[in-house]
Amino acid sequence: MKNARRTYSVLTAALAVPFFATPVLAGGVPAGTLIENTAKATYDAGDGPETIDSNTVVLRVDELLDVAVASLNAGPVATSSGGAVLTYSVTNTGNGPEAFTLTVNPAVGGNDFDPTVDGIAVDTNGNGVYDPGVDDILTSPETTEILDPDEALTVFVLLSVPPAAVDEDEAQVDLLAEAVTGTGTPGTTFAGAGVDGGDAIVGPDGADDNALGTIIVGITTVDLVKSAIVRDPFGGTSVVPGSVIQYTIRADVTGSGSVDDLLITDPIPTDTTYVLTSLTLDSGALTDAADGDAGEASDAAGITVDLGTVNGGTSHSITFDVTVDQ
Repeated sequence: MKNARRTYSVLTAALAVPFFATPVLAGGVPAGTLIENTAKATYDAGDGPETIDSNTVVLRVDELLDVAVASLNAGPVATSSGGAVLTYSVTNTGNGPEAFTLTVNPAVGGNDFDPTVDGIAVDTNGNGVYDPGVDDILTSPETTEILDPDEALTVFVLLSVPPAAVDEDEAQVDLLAEAVTGTGTPGTTFAGAGVDGGDAIVGPDGADDNALGTIIVGITTVDLVKSAIVRDPFGGTSVVPGSVIQYTIRADVTGSGSVDDLLITDPIPTDTTYVLTSLTLDSGALTDAADGDAGEASDAAGITVDLGTVNGGTSHSITFDVTVDQ
């Protein structure tokens, strides 16, 4: 039996060392799991072979606390001097269920301006896009629901851009997530705070993480300039009955962003008649009918040209002719 006890002692030590030396990472053994092992010895004391078992050693896997935060924006999010939304993911990289406190810092060093934080929302319907009135706004202290190991949550940071921000100003916004149970130096232990009363241990990343998102101001404006050229029946430029007036409307879009649904309209002046098929856009002819191209025109309705979405730094020119009534 003396030899049996010595064999048991060596096997138990070999089992215990790797368990405590190697931290359990996300996707590893869940917190609260029981690791059980019983040693066995066989020997011959002269009466034939015998087999004995040691006592069973039961070890409970402690909870490892960790989190990963990442920006889900492909690049800087363009916005005007109004509202903006930055999107992040918060992932529980520990091995047990844990909630995380979220903190937003909009005053990152080097910012051209500091946006105002209007709130933190979670992606309630899971579509990856902030939906006002649908996605839940967290109340202070902003804390996520309990996330299972490796579970990720999409989080929206709602911001306001101050009116003083100018075109192409940028600002970074930092989102910090911290384990509710605690954070600190890796290996810090919170006795009895883990799953099933086990310990909770701070993981390799300190049980907190942060990520930066960026917004860029794209203030885009439209300038509209109208001019006219007159051709009278005598080869001159006088406005008399029968003269043809060609109007040119130039739309200059400036700024680093874009404008949507840009629609140019102009009534046909009183005492003139629209010249059929004279409507053009950037020197290309447009039909008068409401069909597949961008324009339509008539005496009653005037001219309409739908430019749609137009990027800053571009210009478009529209022309049409009318005849002074005789």
